[in-house]
Amino acid sequence: MPTEGRTPLAQILRQHEAELINEWVAIQVGELASASHGLQERQIRDESSEFLTSLREALEKTDSRYISAPEFGRVRENLENICSARIVQGFTPSEVATFIFSLKQPLFSRLRQEYRNDVDAYADQVWTVTTLIDKFGLYITEIYQKGRNQVIARQQEEMLELSTPVVELWDSILALPLIGTLDSARTQVVMQNLLEGIVKTGAEIAIIDITGVPTVDTLVAQHLLKTVAAARLMGADCIISGIRPQIAQTIIHLGVDLTNVLTKATLADAFAVSLRRLGMSIGRSGKASMNSERPAEVS
Repeated sequence: MPTEGRTPLAQILRQHEAELINEWVAIQVGELASASHGLQERQIRDESSEFLTSLREALEKTDSRYISAPEFGRVRENLENICSARIVQGFTPSEVATFIFSLKQPLFSRLRQEYRNDVDAYADQVWTVTTLIDKFGLYITEIYQKGRNQVIARQQEEMLELSTPVVELWDSILALPLIGTLDSARTQVVMQNLLEGIVKTGAEIAIIDITGVPTVDTLVAQHLLKTVAAARLMGADCIISGIRPQIAQTIIHLGVDLTNVLTKATLADAFAVSLRRLGMSIGRSGKASMNSERPAEVS
């Protein structure tokens, strides 16, 4: 029966570390056999060995009541690293939690052997181990949720970047087609992309097309006006296109003042106005034909 160490569990981990790791790794490999995440047994063994060593060292310094104690810092760090890596590899919450919960079986087996002649001590240690492992399980759940939220936030940022492309329609003319809801976060991306496009191309006119924006309320209108003002500060004039009859009525009903902003019904109309402002026009070369594929001339 263990008699040394800060806790009996710490002594068991020290005396039977190799056997515990072998049994624990075997259980994990079996549990994850059907999952094709590319996780090798060697990696599982290294992670398990590192965790068990850090856990034993923590239990030699303090009891298991508070895993938030400084002594458990390395244990928490190991769990965070393991959980973060498995999130990236596509593990489900259950598969991630398998790492810590699968440790119960080898520990219980070892406790049964150590305390086979002392039922009360065995019950106490089983309760200690169960409580400790459950705390680690909850901690892993928190890490997983935080990690998933970070992944989702990063994906949303990437989608915002992809959903707000700045297109160079012509020399000195940019277009920014908007699709979906325009909120504060997206406005920042829209504004940044547009301003970077203006600086990069030296554009004089920027067309903001809202054909793909489902609704325009006071907040959306304010976001549009901010974007227009920012573009003007960079030396580019703005035209808002895609003003449908329903949107026009909504803007009037809301009392939004767009008198200082040129608006057009379609992107084509806005593009034509932009060309005229720059002193350019587009016309066909020669007589128009149904089958003609000759390029247009610009003057």
